[in-house]
This record gives sequence, structure tokens and C-alpha cells, in this order.
Amino acid sequence: MNLRSAWLFLVLFAVACKQGDYGKVVHDPALYAKTVKKLNDIVLENNFPPMIASRNYAYANIAAYECVVAGDSNYVSLHQLISHMPEMPSPQEGKRVDFELSALLAFTKVGNAVTFPEGSMMGYYDQLVEIAEDAGMPGDMVENSQEFSNRVSDAVMAWAKKDNYAETRSASKFTVTDEEGRWVPTPPAYSSATEAHWMEIRPFVLDSASACRPVPAPAYNMKDTSSLFYKAALQVKTTVDSLDDEKRHIADFWDDNPFKTNKIGHVEFATKKFSPPGHWMNIVGIATKKAKSDFAATVYAYTKTSIALFDGFITCWDEKYRSNLVRPETVINKYIDPEWRPYIQTPPFPSYVSGHSVVSSAACEVMTDIFGDNFSFTDTSSVEFGIKERSFTSFYQAANEASISRLYGGIHYLFDMMEGAKSGQQLGKLVNTRLRMYKPQKSSKIASQNKKETN
Repeated sequence: MNLRSAWLFLVLFAVACKQGDYGKVVHDPALYAKTVKKLNDIVLENNFPPMIASRNYAYANIAAYECVVAGDSNYVSLHQLISHMPEMPSPQEGKRVDFELSALLAFTKVGNAVTFPEGSMMGYYDQLVEIAEDAGMPGDMVENSQEFSNRVSDAVMAWAKKDNYAETRSASKFTVTDEEGRWVPTPPAYSSATEAHWMEIRPFVLDSASACRPVPAPAYNMKDTSSLFYKAALQVKTTVDSLDDEKRHIADFWDDNPFKTNKIGHVEFATKKFSPPGHWMNIVGIATKKAKSDFAATVYAYTKTSIALFDGFITCWDEKYRSNLVRPETVINKYIDPEWRPYIQTPPFPSYVSGHSVVSSAACEVMTDIFGDNFSFTDTSSVEFGIKERSFTSFYQAANEASISRLYGGIHYLFDMMEGAKSGQQLGKLVNTRLRMYKPQKSSKIASQNKKETN
């Protein structure tokens, strides 16, 4: 080999290595998990209530997923599975597109569009482009990936704008009455009812907001100490009054209050945590990492779970504002002990059914379908808030614990949780039945292999 040939070989080898580098960097599923966590942090910082947070995650993940679908025949476009979803754009013929970069950018752009303040995600968008360029992705591929990502993002946002969210921003406020058994604001902030029109948002899978409607709550009766309702309220009090360290840890771990009001004397301040959908988005990241899911499988898991969470809040809120049931704190203070307080803070909306029970059970069904029945994991989601991690032998165990935490926290009756979990399970199974998003055409690192490894 002469000197010229050797020089040319070295140049070509360096280019090949550089091009290989961008695949290792941009196609790393950990980068997608980091991107979801970026949106999660912005949602937390800006106090999005849980139902709105679920909308943020769902549309951003769907945009990313549709980019993945365009480059991977193992996955089916949601356009084919969700009746009202329009067909998504295709990449332009003859142009090289990196579909993983497009997915990252689409998630970020849609995440930016559905959150505030304006532009909150776009600095991170620029970082992703820079990461791809620094890793050696060819300039034309970066540009083509951005162009395709933009078209998918725009299509998803045009579709999202028809889900009735904007209309509910100006809907009438919830009217509080003094009728016995009806919800009233609770201490310490006495906040008005949150998102009383959320059941009017267009769902993805549900045929209607009431499709997974639970049975009616027990009849309200606090004047008869032998009534089912009185016994349920008393159970809340006695449970909170006898908490041990383990139950306090469970209540704290699953508290997931995005905006807790604290009052010390005349000083009032707020503390923030992830809301329930943010917590479950973190769990998806933990699961995909343990399962060693590839990039496409990771996006798929986030997307399907976020859809279940989104529809979960719609069906839950439909029941909450139909039954409009008073919270335990209110009736315990009025009929049993005026000085009693729950262990965690009562959120500002009616009691029946438990939102955490509904969405956790729905997410559990979806994630079990993806990863398997006996998928053990350690949830470190709350460590950043100074709360020790918890370990689980399955997603069912985690969902059950999330549900019972509301009794330990003193904010729900046991029937809120039991019937909420049933509703969520029904929804999760419906999502699994209707959203057969993964149909492998070739060998892949997706969950079929993960299931074998974890069962």
C-alpha cells in the first residue's frame, strides 16, 4: 500500500468510526429516557396538575413514536389504531433520515408546545442537535431528520388541538354546594376544584369518558355509626392514627403531590414532587433500562403507558365529578374529631374514585403486557425528594401499593381505591387489546426477549 492509499484508508476509517459514534450516542435508549425526564422536570417545576401532565407526556411520546414507526416495520402507526388520529407524514424519498434523532426532536418540540413557559424545551432541543453533530452525524442527515421531525410534530399538535383542551380552559367553574356528602374545599389552602371539565377531553382509546365507569359509591351516611360509609370514614382515621414507619414510607413515597401547601405560622410556602403520571414515566425509564430495551422498544413502552395514563384521568375525572363525593378529612372533622388531619395533604377535587388507583392500575396492566408478569425492579423516583427507594416483584405489586398509600395518607376511603383499581385494570386491558402497536417482522431486542429473561 503506497502512502497516498494509506492516507486515504485512514481518512475513510476515521469517517467510518465517526459515523459509528453517532449511532452509539443518538440511538442510546438512555438518551430518550433522559429526554422524557427533562419534560418531567419542567412539568414539576411549573406545577402542572396530574391530568394536564398526562396530556403533556402522551402527545410528546406519540410524536416520538410516530418517527420511530417510519423507520421500523416492527411497529404499527397509531393512525391505524386510534380512530380519530390522522395519518402521519412520511419521510421524503431519497433523503437520509436518522429516525432516532427525529424521535428525540419530535418529543422535545411537542413537549415544548404543550408546556410553559414558552420555549422551555427548546434549549434542550438545540443540545440534542449539537450532540448528533458532535458525534459525527452527517450534516444532511441532521437537517433531514429535523425536517421530518418538524412535520410529524406539527401533525401531532394539529391533532392535539382538536381534543377540547383549549375549550375547557374557559369552561364554567365548579360550583360548591353545602349539600351533605358533597365535596367542599379542604385545608390548608382550601383550593377550588381542579379541572372539573377534564372528562370532556377527547380520549385515545376509550369510546367515552364513562366507558370504564365504576359501580356507585356506598350511600353517604355519617349519622348512623353502623352504616358502610361511616365505617369507611372511621377506618381512614384509625389507619392514620396507627401508622408505623413502613406505612408512613409508603404514603410518602406515593404521595406524588405536585404542589403541597405548607403553612408555618404566618408563613406559607409550597413544596413540589412528581405527580402520579410523572412517577409512572420514571418507572418506565427504570424498567426499560433493566430490560435493556433498544431505542424503539423504549419509545414504545413510554408511549403506550402514557396513553393509558391519559385515558385513565379522563375516566376517573368523569366519575369524580359525577359522584362529587366528600373527602374523609371533611366528614371526620365534622362528625368524629374536629382536630384530626390526614398524614398527607388532601388534593382539591372529589374523593370517588382514587385517581392514583385508576392510573396506576392502568399503567400496571400495560407495562405487564410489555415486560412480563414477574418483572422485579427498584423504584428510585422519589430519592431526589429525600425519600428512600422501594423495591417490587412486579408492576402489580407497585400499583397495589400506590393505591393503598391513599388510605395510609388519609385522603381516600378504601372503596375509592378498590373500585378505582378495578376501573384502571379494565382500562389497561382495553389499551392492550386495542393498541397492538408492536408486530415484529424480524428479530428485535424488544420485550419478547425481555419477558423470557425476567420470567
